[in-house]
Amino acid sequence: MTRITVAPDSPGSWPDVEHALTGGGDGASCWCQWFRVTSREFSASSRADLREDLREEVEHGMRPPGLVAHVGGVAAGWCRVGPRTEQPRLARTRIVRAAGTQPLDDAGVWAVTCLVVRREFRGQGIARVLAHEAVEFARTHGASHLEAYPVDVGARKAAGTRTSSNELFHGDIGIFESAGFALVAHPTLTRAVMTLDLRDS
Repeated sequence: MTRITVAPDSPGSWPDVEHALTGGGDGASCWCQWFRVTSREFSASSRADLREDLREEVEHGMRPPGLVAHVGGVAAGWCRVGPRTEQPRLARTRIVRAAGTQPLDDAGVWAVTCLVVRREFRGQGIARVLAHEAVEFARTHGASHLEAYPVDVGARKAAGTRTSSNELFHGDIGIFESAGFALVAHPTLTRAVMTLDLRDS
């Protein structure tokens, strides 16, 4: 059985974060900055700029911006989890506004906004483990609620639409259900808003 270990990133873990994000998909183009900056800022930034922004977060941030999954000592996946207020673009998206469960300026509400698994490690349950660990990480750091905005793969399949691996950086509903999240809104046919009240656990 595959042994998956997960730990928050740290100043010395940048090579692992970089490895996790460069194994296929959009990780190496976005560098997990999409929700942290405005559309104009994102468009004006090169991939090197975005990479440097994440590296700065990892090496000098007040708190780890995410978690790294390892399989056999190799960085295999990445998950961004942190306060929703520190990912300001979220408040401007229709998907997030549809949730309506907590004020958008509530710093106690955290969000899982990126799940990336290297191509050679997919199908081993790494994203599911990362989601579970994100819950514990948020709880440990005092979050009151944790949100996720996954793709409804089942609905897409029923509509005859294939879900690409790139789209799954949001995660799938089943991943977050397994971690205890509840569905609170379905703003589009294929996207959902899920939340977990950490005050009750």
